[in-house]
Amino acid sequence: MNIEQLLTIVKDALEDKKAENIEVLDVRNKSNITDFMVVATGNTSRQVIALSHHIVEKAKSFGQRPLGEEGCNVGEWALVDLGDIIVHIMQPETRDFYQLERLWSEVETVSN
Repeated sequence: MNIEQLLTIVKDALEDKKAENIEVLDVRNKSNITDFMVVATGNTSRQVIALSHHIVEKAKSFGQRPLGEEGCNVGEWALVDLGDIIVHIMQPETRDFYQLERLWSEVETVSN
C-alpha cells in the first residue's frame, strides 16, 4: 500500500465517525520519524476513542498494522502511529491548548 492510499484510509475513517477540523500536515522535509501528521478533533472522550479505534480497524483491514497507539482508551488525546502517518485525535480544549498545527506552521497543509 502506498502512502496516498493510507492517507485516504485515515481520512475516510475520520470522516466516517464525524471527526472535525481534519488537517493533514506534510512533514517529510521536517521530520525523520514520519511523513505526514493528521490532526483531527473529536468532541467528546467517547468520540475520540471511537475515532482512534476505527482508524486502527480500517488500517488493519487493509493490511496496515499500527506501530503504536497511545491514549486510545482515555479519550482526551489519542495517537495512532501508522509509520508513515501519525494521527492525533483530540478534544477541542486539548487541541486548542497544544496547537500542534502551530508547532508545524512551516510545513505544507495537504488539502482534504
